[in-house]
Amino acid sequence: MSLSISPPAVPARRLCCPLCLRAASACICRWITPLASQATLLVLQHPLEVRNAKNSARLLHLCLDGSQLEVDEAFDPAALDAMLHAGGRRPLLLYPDTPADATLGIAPPPALAPELLRDPGRLRLVVLDATWRKSRKMLYLNPALQRLPRLALRDVPPSAYRIRKAHAPHQLSTLEAAAHALAQLESDPLRYQSLLAAFDGFVQQQAAQVQGASPAR
Repeated sequence: MSLSISPPAVPARRLCCPLCLRAASACICRWITPLASQATLLVLQHPLEVRNAKNSARLLHLCLDGSQLEVDEAFDPAALDAMLHAGGRRPLLLYPDTPADATLGIAPPPALAPELLRDPGRLRLVVLDATWRKSRKMLYLNPALQRLPRLALRDVPPSAYRIRKAHAPHQLSTLEAAAHALAQLESDPLRYQSLLAAFDGFVQQQAAQVQGASPAR
């Protein structure tokens, strides 16, 4: 007597949203709030953040018109230089002053000239989307980033990023940091409130999914 053995069942692939790149059941497209900025935005994302459900960079990119999101840890120098200076814009790195970086082999940044801030429409804000430790490694591995003048945030409110651990209240999500930086550059503190509201909805959705409930909108 012969036995017929069926092949093992192959688990069905989860349906993914082609826009936010998340599982259809976790799609965040409802929170996309299109918004234009004077300065353009370039987000350099560490590869470990791409599949992190709590990451806010994808929502930021989808909301902000003309923004660019690139993934890598050590970028090709020529490609990075082209991204930084595309369209003749002046790149500005959103990063705090870190005097101790010299001990890590990271060159001190050039001084931020006041005249650079007079016309935000000529600027490109560069944001590193990574943990603090990984962002420092990205800075170390990409000398072109070390040569950029830095913008530090001023008087920011506590983060609403309650779904991800932070070491201090002023440590913000990538979306929050970019929104506050753009508002600071454009001297318009209210301009990006809709972006922050979208982020709040995203945080509520993520928290509800952790708790096994669906958020209401």
